Amino acid sequence: MTSQAQVRRLLSLVPYLREHDGAAMADVARAFDISVRTLREDLNVLWMCGLPGLSPGDLIDIDMDAVEGEGVIHLSNADYLTRPLRLSADEALALVLGLRTLREIAGPGQRAAVDRALSKLEVATGSSTTDRASVAVTAGQDEVQARITDALQRGRRLDLTYDVASRAETTRRQVDPLRVFVLEGYGYLEAWCYSAAALRTFRLDRVAEATVTETPVAPHDVRLKDLSTGWFEALRDAPLVTLDLAPEAAWVAEYYPTEATSARVDGGLTVTLRVTDPAWLRGLLLQLRGGAVVVAPAGAGDSAAEAAQEALDQYAALLGAGSVRG
Repeated sequence: MTSQAQVRRLLSLVPYLREHDGAAMADVARAFDISVRTLREDLNVLWMCGLPGLSPGDLIDIDMDAVEGEGVIHLSNADYLTRPLRLSADEALALVLGLRTLREIAGPGQRAAVDRALSKLEVATGSSTTDRASVAVTAGQDEVQARITDALQRGRRLDLTYDVASRAETTRRQVDPLRVFVLEGYGYLEAWCYSAAALRTFRLDRVAEATVTETPVAPHDVRLKDLSTGWFEALRDAPLVTLDLAPEAAWVAEYYPTEATSARVDGGLTVTLRVTDPAWLRGLLLQLRGGAVVVAPAGAGDSAAEAAQEALDQYAALLGAGSVRG
C-alpha cells in the first residue's frame, strides 16, 4: 500500500462514514475493496487528521472503543468538511491548469466531464483568473488516446505500433498499460512491454496505432517511477555512461541531462550521463557517427559498432564486395 493510495482512500472515507454512521467494519472494508486490517490502519491515521492547530477540538474524532469492541465506526468533529470550498486566485488557477492538462490526455468520453468541471470553475472564479495562463501538451491522436483509455479502464492488453525516435524505426509490441501521465509538455503511456520484458514509457504522439485486445493485463512486480520532480530525478538510479565527444557532437551536453562535463583540448567534451535504455545509447552513437567514443563502462558501445558494421556489410553486398569499407 502506497501513501498516495492511502491518502486518496482517506479523502473518500470521511464523507462515506459521515453518511453511514455506525457502519460495520466488514461492510466498510468491502465497500472500499480493502481488508479489515487495512481499514483499521486507515482509522488510526484518520483520527490524527484535522484542522491546523492539532488540538483535540481540531482533530477528527473516531470512537475507537466502538471499533475494537463492537466492530462499528462512529466518526464526528468533521462538520467543517461540509462547508463550501473557497479558493484563492492562485488555488483556482492551479486547479484550472490541472484540469486543462488532464483534458489533453483524456479520452473523448472523459473530456466532456472535464469540460463541465472547467466551465463551472471558470464561472465561479471569473475569466481574470483563468486567462492568466494556458496549457500546451503534445499528446496522441484522439482515436489512439481513446483506445488507451479504454484499455486502462477495462484492464486489457494493448497492441501498439510505435515510432522509436532513437532508432528511426517503427515497431510493433504488446503492452500491459499501467498509467497515462503528462510531464514537461508531453503525454506518456507507462506500460509493461513484452518485447523488452520490462517497464517502458511511450510518448503518446509517437503511438501510430493502438488496438485493444481481449487479453486481460497480467500482474507485474514493478514500481512506477516517482515523477513529481521530473525526468532528471527519475533517472538517478540508471547506469552511468561516459562519452568523449568531438566538437561537432558537443551539443549532446546541452540537449541531454548530464552528471558531469569537462572540456577537452580539442574543443570537445567528456560527459557522463545516465542511460536507462541501451537501445537509446546505440541510436545516439549511430547518429553521432564517429563523433562520440564510449569511455566507460567497457562494452557499452559494442552494439552500436556491430549495427554500423552490419549496415556497411549490407551496402557492400548491394554495391559489390570491396566497394564499402568500415
